[in-house]
Amino acid sequence: MKNPYLHAQGKTIVDKHGREVLLRGVGLGGWLLPEGYMWKFPQAGDRPRKIERWFVNCIGEEDASRFWDAFYRHFITRADIKAIAKLGFNSIRIPLHWRFLLNQENKIDENHWSILDDVIAWCEKEKVYVILDLHGAPGGQTGANIDDSEHDFPELFTHTEHQELTIQLWESLVRRYKDKEIIACYDLLNEPLPNPFSQYHDDLVSLYKRLIQRIRALDPYHMISLEGSHWATDWAIFTQKWDDNVLYHFHKYWNHPDLRSIQRFLDKREIWNVPIFMGEGGENNKEWYIGTFGMLDDLKISWNFWTYKKMETTNSPYSIKMPKGWVDFAQEMEAGIVTEKSKAMKILWEYLENVKIENCIPHPEVSDALFRRPDILFPAVFYAHDEDAKINESNRKNIGFRIEDHREIGFVESDQDSPNFSHGQGQSWKKDEWLYVGVQSGDSIRYRLNSPKRQSIWLGLDLTVEDTAIITVKIGLQSIQTTLTTSSRSSHSLGKFLLIEGLNPIQLSVEQGKINLISLQAIRVE
Repeated sequence: MKNPYLHAQGKTIVDKHGREVLLRGVGLGGWLLPEGYMWKFPQAGDRPRKIERWFVNCIGEEDASRFWDAFYRHFITRADIKAIAKLGFNSIRIPLHWRFLLNQENKIDENHWSILDDVIAWCEKEKVYVILDLHGAPGGQTGANIDDSEHDFPELFTHTEHQELTIQLWESLVRRYKDKEIIACYDLLNEPLPNPFSQYHDDLVSLYKRLIQRIRALDPYHMISLEGSHWATDWAIFTQKWDDNVLYHFHKYWNHPDLRSIQRFLDKREIWNVPIFMGEGGENNKEWYIGTFGMLDDLKISWNFWTYKKMETTNSPYSIKMPKGWVDFAQEMEAGIVTEKSKAMKILWEYLENVKIENCIPHPEVSDALFRRPDILFPAVFYAHDEDAKINESNRKNIGFRIEDHREIGFVESDQDSPNFSHGQGQSWKKDEWLYVGVQSGDSIRYRLNSPKRQSIWLGLDLTVEDTAIITVKIGLQSIQTTLTTSSRSSHSLGKFLLIEGLNPIQLSVEQGKINLISLQAIRVE
């Protein structure tokens, strides 16, 4: 029978009509499995069970229950799903917590599942695919705050009852949603087994096999997503295929946005002829987003950005305003000083209002960076991964970035040995962190801009000129040639270009001389 859902076909994902689909999505972190850092909480509130206990201590069981019921309903609404689609994302990844889905008797919590039902229904209306991600399995698959581990140990792999409950939970999810075309895949376990727990790799493999078998007995069609061990970066456990409709899944944080950083995953795609998925990456700055997610697009790798919304941030699409008194509330949590109930209630109920999308601060520049859309300041070292990326020479100096391309890459104003691509708070590159790519006579280099519609942009270059240079810049059939005289760092306006809706390659060629290109700036002209 023809597969009626998204499914793997060779190295690609295709829909029921055989059309290729590249998933470009966003994760709904901090919602059904609250992570303390997204709430600006200290170590004492780094995971759901700690946060829940603290709220009960401060406001009591009944009011804490009221808070959570409202929070789950306010954090993601129909308006959020509409906003996600409008920003250009075609999918969401929903991190699920087993304690959200099951009650204290380990039975289905229908009230909570109705929340999931609503989100999936909204996604159907907005044509946004849904990835179901078991982020916190019974007992914990990671042994850390991110899976709400009780003892900082992956007890999923040491207790058979946790494994059976995990399998039963997935069976319940599959029974409920197996007929939904909008479901992209089942992401079985998030980031299982960091290296300190590698002794349980065989148990992970065994559980994956059992999960696949039990899921396939109910649903032979939907894709299954399998994450490697050690924060989903180690695929050594994948020694054979356990199913033919699998999306192999890795995560990427705080490292070089270049081919070398993901080559092992590309090799697996090539050798096994399977699709691969960067299912979680982010928590960095706009420069890194341009380089990383642009590279994934160039290489036709589906991706999901982490995360959609969190408190007091500039590196997510939406920022939640911090309620008045929140800093004191968090400090009292860390000190173990129970906050007076009326004060805690006021703070928490203000937070419930602040998480609503209409009260959040939008950061459209984040999604513009992810999709390489104007307005954008485009670091020149993030040129396209295409046939023009590599040059034949091998003796040009390079500080250790994209060395396989044999291009000259260095610091503009620094004597550092290697670049820093870790900016977890979203801070932009400092003056001494900017890089340049050298382009000399006979060289061409390409960049890619996406445009949501037909529109004009102003294009400028930031560069230095070592020898008088003649350069030509082309976008589609439009071409501008200019002569640049020897100079230190300076900005040059090239003028207006018309972009078509969709992908717009920019080709820069040096006809004479040499330039050190630092950045391109594309600004919309209304």
